[in-house]
Amino acid sequence: QVQLVESGGGLVQPGGSLRLSCAASRNIFSMYVMGWYRQATGKVRELDAIIISSGSTNYADTVKGRLTISRENAKTTVYLQMNSLEPEDTAVYYCNLRPPVGKYWGQGTQVAVYS
Repeated sequence: QVQLVESGGGLVQPGGSLRLSCAASRNIFSMYVMGWYRQATGKVRELDAIIISSGSTNYADTVKGRLTISRENAKTTVYLQMNSLEPEDTAVYYCNLRPPVGKYWGQGTQVAVYS
């Protein structure tokens, strides 16, 4: 069993930045593909970014150049650096495996971009 805890969300103005963190209860990142997902109110959950065991990354077209996924050397925390935030980025952000495992969904962290 793994617990994933997201943190780092908040309120920010357009153009601002946030850094989200996803802490795992044990080291799984070296074995699995990890992803950051978002879910805006009334919309389906979407995948923003993934990082594989080798450290390679991939991004949804809508976030390329603005979001960066990374992993710490100890491999128990995954980050999502969010720059040039837009109101459309307002959502709850989650981390999970890719493909996601239902029982690993955490509470997420709320990001709100407003002017």
